Amino acid sequence: MEALNNPLVAVVILNYNGINYLQKFLPLVLACGYENKKVIVADNASVDGSLEMLAHDFPEVGQISLDNNYGFAEGYNRALAQIEADYFVLLNNDVEVTPNWITPIIELMEQDTAIAACQPKILQYGNRDYFEYAGACGGWLDSLGYAFSRGRVFDVCEEDKGQYNAPQNIFWASGAAMFVRASVYKKLGGLDGWFFAHMEEIDLCWRMQLAGYRVVCNPQSVVYHIGGGTLPKGNSRKVYLNFRNNLVMMAKNLPWQQKAYKLPVRILLDIVFALKNLLAGQSAPFRAVFRAHFAAVGWMLNKKNRHTEAYKPVPRPLDKLHGVYKGSLVWQYFVKGKTTFLQIVDNKLP
Repeated sequence: MEALNNPLVAVVILNYNGINYLQKFLPLVLACGYENKKVIVADNASVDGSLEMLAHDFPEVGQISLDNNYGFAEGYNRALAQIEADYFVLLNNDVEVTPNWITPIIELMEQDTAIAACQPKILQYGNRDYFEYAGACGGWLDSLGYAFSRGRVFDVCEEDKGQYNAPQNIFWASGAAMFVRASVYKKLGGLDGWFFAHMEEIDLCWRMQLAGYRVVCNPQSVVYHIGGGTLPKGNSRKVYLNFRNNLVMMAKNLPWQQKAYKLPVRILLDIVFALKNLLAGQSAPFRAVFRAHFAAVGWMLNKKNRHTEAYKPVPRPLDKLHGVYKGSLVWQYFVKGKTTFLQIVDNKLP
């Protein structure tokens, strides 16, 4: 795979009833410094006038109108199948970009064609000195499949003090602002549309690593994310999708010898979480977790749900991949009281 001198970048914003976000943030995307780009809004059958507004106010922005709300995963798959470019940028509609956010990442990916995906540093829009929940400065996974980030562990978002300013191999790049090499996206069959939303970018990055590619965060690029624009934190639908998709992702990508013990432990920890919520008088998360478990088992039993890929990577032990903490995030956070990435990982990077 040869590096390109001036690769074409397609910035693709998936939208569902986000007219206010588009009006606010699209001008900054259009004004950013990288010249060889096209900006496209893929619309998941919005009913708030988003497409009409785009045609009137932003005629230079391409439009892809989908006939239904296909969610994040399948929505992007259907949109990107219609776009030719060297790189895709999956950008949430509630992200404020900075003037030079594209160039540092494209330059890094052009220097190393083994990098299949990359994300910028993602800070909070409303509290701009702190990392944002959805990806922060690059996503990791622990030994039991719990996702966390450089700068965010569970609900604790760290202040950005430059502690993660070096480009670094990571496990997953955030779907809020994810640069993807288009050829690799197509080779691996894109996102798993069955996921609908949540965890789909982690699953894709896992498959990228299994296929021999790397995923990187380049903090020289910075964006600001509002977050929770589609499904707010704590929403029972969000709980359901996170727990369901996490189990399915592990079932897809772990080798059998690790599935045999990691999945039962994860299910047990999920049940502890559900019971904790029930005892606290919150029945909706309790029900969502058990619905997620039944749905995940249904996926495992029904081969029709399986993601079809042009190239199917062979599973490898989780601890052989980049961005994996070999211990238990739950133990470190809830028992030992460690709340920051560096406290938990202790600078021992793979």
